[in-house]
Amino acid sequence: MNILVAGGCGFIGSNLSIFLKNKNYKVISIDKLSKKYCYLNEKRLKENQIKNYRIDLKNENELVKIKFKPDIIIDCAAEPAVEVSSRSPNSVIQNNFITTLNLLNLSRKYKSKIIFLSSSRVYPIHKSYEFFKRKKKLFSEKTSTKGPKTIYGFSKLASEELIKEFSYAYNVNFIINRLGLTSGPWQFGKVEQGLVSLWLWKHLNKKKLSYIGFNGTGSQIRDVLDIDDLCSIIYLQIKKIDKIFDETFCIGGGKMSSFNLKNLTIMCQKITSNKIKIKKIKKTSIYDIPYFIFSYHKVYKYYKYRNTNDLNKTLTKTYNWMNLNKKILKKYF
Repeated sequence: MNILVAGGCGFIGSNLSIFLKNKNYKVISIDKLSKKYCYLNEKRLKENQIKNYRIDLKNENELVKIKFKPDIIIDCAAEPAVEVSSRSPNSVIQNNFITTLNLLNLSRKYKSKIIFLSSSRVYPIHKSYEFFKRKKKLFSEKTSTKGPKTIYGFSKLASEELIKEFSYAYNVNFIINRLGLTSGPWQFGKVEQGLVSLWLWKHLNKKKLSYIGFNGTGSQIRDVLDIDDLCSIIYLQIKKIDKIFDETFCIGGGKMSSFNLKNLTIMCQKITSNKIKIKKIKKTSIYDIPYFIFSYHKVYKYYKYRNTNDLNKTLTKTYNWMNLNKKILKKYF
């Protein structure tokens, strides 16, 4: 089976490409290397005999030149930083929506199936505040997406709807996976990659951090999905894609891997044996949310898979990797 991974030199894309190559699939990557650390991931792909095409996915004319007929296209390509969308909405729409449109046209051309990695930010901001008050409420595939959500979130939801239109009009089979925080080895501790690796990297290097928003209390609650669990779930989806398709799934760490920032700080202190100064910034961004935990019910119902990594396991193995590669990683800061 031929698999094309769009955004294959990002954190998720590179891990997923290598995971699937080790399962004996033929894998290629498309990534224009927009981030400095993507060059290191491209080198890693090459070491695993995976070719990366340095093509801008916004350029459909370049995309169609690739002589590779994919059975499945996995769309991992996106501008991941939520705050960037407020500063540069045109760029986010181009990178997150137009790229999906071009990949859908490629799917239509080759009759490929598509697995789209969407986001927890498709849900409206007000829902997070509502669920925060109730604490036990989980986000699911049935949770309403109506309401302002960030331009980034809008671009991902628009892509979801476009995929469904292509499915209806052109019979393109799809799976949509909504992801929240995802972490693990080969995450560089950069802000745009998520707060879990950022928190670890700052503790490892004894750098300052801030509790931002919500009166600087560090009370925000999230769950985190381990990259190995994500790869395992997508592998199951590929194996069963002829029977299970045209479905949307929420994939997260769930309650088992949920935390608030104060708890995350304590865990990072314990793992790194370092205690750092954390500044309190009271002002809350209009885009920030106080609470997000995914329901895992539908994924288990369809694939009978349970996550094998809790937060402590994810933190420990990410720390071990960061500590081992500390000198290399510092080049990317």
